[in-house]
Amino acid sequence: MTQSYTYEKIQGDMRLLELLSQSVPNIGAACSEIINLEAILNLPKGTEHFLADIHGEYEAFQHILKNASGNIKRKVNEIFGTTMREAEIRQLCSLIYYPERKLQYIKTSETNLNDFYNITLHQLVSVCQSVSSKYTRSKVRKALPKEFAYIIEELLHESPLDNNKQAYFNRIIETIVSTGRADEFICAICNLIQRLSIDQLHILGDIFDRGPGAHIIMDTLCGYHNFDIQWGNHDALWMGAAAGNDCCIANVLRLTLRYGNLSTLEDGYGINLVPLATFAMETYANDPCHYFGPQLEKDDTRHTPKARRLIAQMHKAISIIQFKLEAAMIDHRPEWHMEERKQLEHIDFKRKVFVRDGKEYALRDDFFPTVNPDAPYQLTPEEQDLVGKLHHSFSVSDKLNKHIQCLFSHGCMYGIFNSNLLFHASVPLNEDGTLKEVDIRGEKFKGRALLDKIGMVMRSAFNTDTEADERQFAVDYFWYLWCGKDSPLFDKDKMTTFERYFLEDKDTHTEEKGFYYKLRDDEKICDMILDAFGVKGEHRHIINGHVPVRVGRGETPIKANGKLMVIDGGFAKAYHNTTGIAGYTLVFHSRGFQLVQHEPFTSAEEAIKNGTDIVSTTQIVEMSTQRMMVRDTDKGKEIASQIEELKELLYAYRHGYIKESTKDKFKY
Repeated sequence: MTQSYTYEKIQGDMRLLELLSQSVPNIGAACSEIINLEAILNLPKGTEHFLADIHGEYEAFQHILKNASGNIKRKVNEIFGTTMREAEIRQLCSLIYYPERKLQYIKTSETNLNDFYNITLHQLVSVCQSVSSKYTRSKVRKALPKEFAYIIEELLHESPLDNNKQAYFNRIIETIVSTGRADEFICAICNLIQRLSIDQLHILGDIFDRGPGAHIIMDTLCGYHNFDIQWGNHDALWMGAAAGNDCCIANVLRLTLRYGNLSTLEDGYGINLVPLATFAMETYANDPCHYFGPQLEKDDTRHTPKARRLIAQMHKAISIIQFKLEAAMIDHRPEWHMEERKQLEHIDFKRKVFVRDGKEYALRDDFFPTVNPDAPYQLTPEEQDLVGKLHHSFSVSDKLNKHIQCLFSHGCMYGIFNSNLLFHASVPLNEDGTLKEVDIRGEKFKGRALLDKIGMVMRSAFNTDTEADERQFAVDYFWYLWCGKDSPLFDKDKMTTFERYFLEDKDTHTEEKGFYYKLRDDEKICDMILDAFGVKGEHRHIINGHVPVRVGRGETPIKANGKLMVIDGGFAKAYHNTTGIAGYTLVFHSRGFQLVQHEPFTSAEEAIKNGTDIVSTTQIVEMSTQRMMVRDTDKGKEIASQIEELKELLYAYRHGYIKESTKDKFKY
């Protein structure tokens, strides 16, 4: 080691070195750790997967995690493409994705289970060896299921082709089968393959709304090994509902009813919808609620005509309540300048028209039994009672609170990973492309400082030690994030909910996007934003979701000469007609970026029975002639810093600044 340190530097770092010496107690331990870390720097970087706008489509989401966006099948093809038929490869992949359920299905038709177990275990070990090859033994060891950790580790690092170990390897497989543990072992190694195939998962917002299983997605994420979340507007809406914002609660209910996905509320979070159903049936008993029927697929069989009728009544009831609650919020927060979103006051109830800015618009629904023309935003006693019951139901949901805490512990408004800037929707810009200053409680923020401030405000809504006035503002602010003009999660001039429900004139439905969306195709604008967020690197990018990419109309997700990637491909079935596809996964591995475009997923049941998979098309976005190693990543920079600290500690040991300990050098 040629590095030399001055006396002053050693003394200045003495406190750090003393703390480090507690876990690395002597020269041998320091040398071993330096060797280990230097070796890690020369491994290929782990594979990162980026997903956005999942919107409750839990089956497709879970399948993409299980098949690693098609990467597992690619591995299986590489290993067995010349020795197995396509049907056999599909069945093996299906087993890897759904081991427990696939085994049950196989057992109903397989005539020689022992033979099946023996062949399959050898195949699975080969796949596991391949997906684990870019990791250290230590990292793989930490991922191993405890029950089979020793056995799997032995199999991963031995080969049946080695004459000296062939009998040893084969005997392990045979004994797994003979002792009746084959099913459990297969499940364990399949789950390990899934886990090792994705090193880090990035979720760019909008887990909630539209699809039927946001709660199932959150359950999956809460147990996932390595992930982060950049919050989306729909996530913020649910966070606000959990914080007790009645406007957010009303919007959550309205969207859930709009798409007929009550299971998330009732089964997932235990929200009691009986009071709303009772109120709606009584109040809108004679109202066809024609424009409030749930948006369902043509072949939907989940809802009877009677259920659809009730959903429509509930949908209209909560929509009117929402407009009233929002008007009160607008009056309470005049600094948000949202007065024009108070719409009920513009209804001429006698002539049954909507009058705004001197222009009349036809109402396509003019039945408003709970709206008092003299006080249109006043809740009726029944509505007030209902709001209180719904508020209580959200506040006592333990599962919802657990999931919101998961969003906070793993999430933020933006993330920076390996020269990639991740955020859900936008960074507010002025017309000239400069960063827009946004006022929050009398202070102005822009760019990175704005997103940092918003993140702090959102967290303060759930901090019990926050002052009451500050906390109430934070609770209220979730609604502004949902639909406020300068919200980086929304960034439109208005949200035209009332107009879309009640006005025939489609010109009133228009929502003008902010300047970010008009300017983001400009490479210079993207570079300016990356500079503002301190993103370094020769190959740096912005990665967004939020706005569906209309692939069917020829739109490309790659913008600004490759600086910007928009990966909202429409996971939600409600978006499939808009995008022409069923979602994207952006994959960043050691060779570069690949964009995986998914076709609609049939069902897990089909995948298990017939070996069907999501049909995916891979587009090369950016590839490198040299593999990206761990030393080239953010983690590599951390490791390099650790190595430098260890070298300084080693110098301190060898020159007597710090005394070595006799503690076992392997316990660090």
